[in-house]
Amino acid sequence: MTSPNTEAEHVEATNLLYRDPALYDVVQSDSTSAEMCQTLTELHRPDAQTLVDFGCGTGRDLEILAKRFECIGVDLQPGMVDYAHKARPGVDIRTGDMRTVRLGKRMDVVTCMGNSLAYVHDNEAISQVFATFAAHAQPGALLVLCSPVAPITRSEPTTATVATPRGPATVTIRHTWDLRTQINTMHRHWMLPSGDEARDEIRRRVLFPQELERYAEGAGFEVLDMNDGTETGLTGPTAYTVARQRRGDQRDEQRHQRQPPGP
Repeated sequence: MTSPNTEAEHVEATNLLYRDPALYDVVQSDSTSAEMCQTLTELHRPDAQTLVDFGCGTGRDLEILAKRFECIGVDLQPGMVDYAHKARPGVDIRTGDMRTVRLGKRMDVVTCMGNSLAYVHDNEAISQVFATFAAHAQPGALLVLCSPVAPITRSEPTTATVATPRGPATVTIRHTWDLRTQINTMHRHWMLPSGDEARDEIRRRVLFPQELERYAEGAGFEVLDMNDGTETGLTGPTAYTVARQRRGDQRDEQRHQRQPPGP
């Protein structure tokens, strides 16, 4: 496994938005993840008061959630965290690797949104991330994830105009899919307002629904719901997964039930 610093540098080098956090903020400005997270929390844990968000980026979603919860955010990219401290000085955002970070606190809600989980590609590392989720969850806490659960397999490129702080940019996107590794790669070609061109690649691990459920259960969570945020069930490529940390007595009982009978 690569070290946290090496992985952070690799992800930053291959993603234009991580190299330019202000551009990231603009591109993500239409995100509804914070609102969806709050809706799901009100539905399943309306008494929740504290929240930790792993992979919080520039803290845009966290700033919204901080109006409702006492929040902490964690992100692997130092550049994103530095930008967040300047743009959102009132939000508690820290640099950390969600495979290994331990804040010494347990929260009512644990979140990982914006496809952050998809940037963890190795099975063992994914298990470590779920162990981190569990280490920060109160008994009965909610886990809210947003991650791809099906690949984007269309091969024809698409082109769109993106507003940036320096004017409109044009981005052409093409997707490739590797079934063996379950990695969906988004290849982007940017034409920037300055006239410069840039290319980047975004590699995301697709965790199919039953895989997500298995990882969650292995960390002591019970999956309550999976939906694509459109009230049509689970039909799109990205899903919100909601799970609840089993209370300690339930986990102890289940471990006891799994033990083979004595002689």
